[in-house]
Amino acid sequence: METSGIEHKLQSIGLELPTSSPSRANFLPYKQSGSLLFLAGQICEWNGVPQFFGPVKDGYDLTEAKKAAEMCALNLLFNIRQAAGSLDNVVSVLRLGAFVSAPSGFPDGPKIADGASELFINLFGESGRHARTAVCVSSLPANALVEVDAIVEIKAG
Repeated sequence: METSGIEHKLQSIGLELPTSSPSRANFLPYKQSGSLLFLAGQICEWNGVPQFFGPVKDGYDLTEAKKAAEMCALNLLFNIRQAAGSLDNVVSVLRLGAFVSAPSGFPDGPKIADGASELFINLFGESGRHARTAVCVSSLPANALVEVDAIVEIKAG
């Protein structure tokens, strides 16, 4: 697969896409309807190996927690490329849903979710700005710290 302009931009900020993003259960990684691509939630794992674990603990490092959300976004980007053929075919990132494994009353779930949001905005500019929900939950698959799903608009095939 040829490297896109967006992938060059990703490399220029020191990041890369994983080589795989396997599903953990009986669901599709994405489903397309017209120009809309609905992406299943991705946890903070690298090539199928979990990397960041929840729930958030007292004294957590926000920078590290945001890296977990960024890793979820990289997995989403892998699936977008699989579906669209190239990240350059993204028209707009419409919505992200972020879930952070945290104890009751934890106030910083949205700050952690910013790790995913900031990556999409850095890569796609204004087209990367999106609506978002960020919530804290008691647990996530594979005891992950973060899970992020997305809806994106892609160029018609």
